[in-house]
Amino acid sequence: MAVALCSLAGVRQAARADVAPMPALKPGAPRYGLSTVGLSYPFAAAIAKGFAEAAAAAGAGAIILDAKGDVQKQTNDVDDLIAQKVDGIALMPLDSVVAEGIVARAGRGHVPIAAVAALVGDPAKRRVEDVYPGLVALASQDEVTAGRAAGTLAATMLPADRPARIAVIEGASGFPEVEQRARGFREGLAAAGARYRIVASQPGNWTAEGGERACQNILAAQPGTDLFYNEADDMVIGCARAVRAAGSRARLIGTGGSKLAIASIKAGAVDGTVCFKPEALGAQVFAALHRPGEGARFRTYPMPAVTRATVDRCVGQW
Repeated sequence: MAVALCSLAGVRQAARADVAPMPALKPGAPRYGLSTVGLSYPFAAAIAKGFAEAAAAAGAGAIILDAKGDVQKQTNDVDDLIAQKVDGIALMPLDSVVAEGIVARAGRGHVPIAAVAALVGDPAKRRVEDVYPGLVALASQDEVTAGRAAGTLAATMLPADRPARIAVIEGASGFPEVEQRARGFREGLAAAGARYRIVASQPGNWTAEGGERACQNILAAQPGTDLFYNEADDMVIGCARAVRAAGSRARLIGTGGSKLAIASIKAGAVDGTVCFKPEALGAQVFAALHRPGEGARFRTYPMPAVTRATVDRCVGQW
């Protein structure tokens, strides 16, 4: 995940912004805040882009804040938005359990709040469509479904003559997606009747560098690994470098549908991914705040798993 913030008139503009500046807001126009996990993450940047563009189209202001991976900063940022009496807050939670307190504070401040890209509440105890009390809505991938799609795809790539050796490159601790994607991945493998064992599981911290290090470590200890499931596309790019350097023939699956992953699939360096649409999430969470009476409280979209043969079904948004 990650963000390069873009904003509009009256809103801060980051160096990597790729949305055209917007006209000045009309007096009395509504203002909405988005607290992201970190503007250095491309996925979060794409969410911010979709949010800011949806706000511009509605004649509203977008205040996009960068938590820089710091839970305390995210809490303080949301407190600032509440103090500013914005018309609504979109929260991309760094920690789904800590986010419970953030939602409670927004409620006490009478500011509508919605979550985007990750649920609020204990991910081991809540289904993604079970929107946390106090939220206007949750706009997110169903992370378990995404993992299941990856597992179903992986099952088509495993050796048929023996149990496969699979390694999982996780995200970072505290993110609910880590457990959810891994759980769905196992469910997809099981439903396909795959014979396998997980020989290793290491965090890649959502980055290409982290994915490369994790795959290097695993290949050193488990050189016969048949497939790496990376919980994010940034990590699969780094893992691909490690696999090539080691002369391994392991298959590689990512998650997210990033532009770089799509290009790598077309080039044959990565075998597949699950297609996410972060700009759509940004637009959906804005709509949930701006028009709360329209649409379901849980909002999502289809997430196809793609390979080189079907990659044109996924247009990278980040």
